[in-house]
Amino acid sequence: MDLPGPPAVGAALRVRAGHPAFGYPVAEEADRVLVARWYRRRHGVEVPPEWVMLLPFGPGTAVRLLLEAARPLSGPAVCVTPEWNGLARACRAAGVPVREVPLVHAPDQRENAFRLPLGGIAAVRPGMVLLSSPNNPTGLLWPAGDIRALARTAAPGLLVSDEVHGDLRHPDAGVPHPVAVAVTDGAPNVVTLNSVGKTFNLSGVPSCLALVPDPALRARLAEVMAGFGLWEGGLLGALVQRAALAEGEEWLAGLLTRLVTARESATAALGGAVLARPQASFLLWLDGSGLGTREELLTQRHVELASGFDFGPAGSGCLRLNFALPPDRLRTALTRLTCATTS
Repeated sequence: MDLPGPPAVGAALRVRAGHPAFGYPVAEEADRVLVARWYRRRHGVEVPPEWVMLLPFGPGTAVRLLLEAARPLSGPAVCVTPEWNGLARACRAAGVPVREVPLVHAPDQRENAFRLPLGGIAAVRPGMVLLSSPNNPTGLLWPAGDIRALARTAAPGLLVSDEVHGDLRHPDAGVPHPVAVAVTDGAPNVVTLNSVGKTFNLSGVPSCLALVPDPALRARLAEVMAGFGLWEGGLLGALVQRAALAEGEEWLAGLLTRLVTARESATAALGGAVLARPQASFLLWLDGSGLGTREELLTQRHVELASGFDFGPAGSGCLRLNFALPPDRLRTALTRLTCATTS
């Protein structure tokens, strides 16, 4: 987001910078409790503190290490498409076969424009299912029943739900964000990944919350981490996470109001190019046929969007707009994009 983060985080960093020692931090039980309280307040679900792993790297790295911890897989890893390409990339880096299954598209409606391809995923007989929830790039929330169905389909393999956009659920979404470990009642083959990075614009300080109900899987993941010289905790990651979760909720409420206003401006301006009305986050999935390619928009209109090619085969011909901008900058971007559609 091209927006300032919570003042409480900057204040905490300044205080910590004044301390003379910077060595070997470890995860604190109080921080696991803080995460559990956050989920209770924000989502109305119970996450036992012992499920919480406090990781000093981002969710993408967590996916890569979970692939190691889950070996051997009984089948390929499955990702839906369009989907954040970091999930498939992690599989390929791990030498794990990956199948990309396209979302079901209903072009005549924007509120439920895409659905999870439950039958298509089951037909692959996956050894693991990797999912962004809410979906990146569409910003859509998946039904809790579909999450439960995916967990059953993946068993005995894992369902890994990357929920880094889940705390950015829009106040008018009308449905809750389905925290995977909660809606599956702590199923041992389900993992939720989250981070304060997207929620509080802190992605430059790597950290991750892994919610892992199965104690055996937690132990295996810790062992894999140790093999790479990693352990729970982290100096700056733990600090910003603690400050954000303990003191950032009022800031987050203001942010979500801004995002809804920006979403409405963007969807109104871009009209028929909008493929899905987002329910969370700050992303808008667009049909590029009337707008131009990413390269054309960048060089001719001086607006940079993400190419749909980055989100798998189903992203061909599409673009992703980040609308988390100051209002004047967003207006400028939308004006230039609108000119592109009418020129």
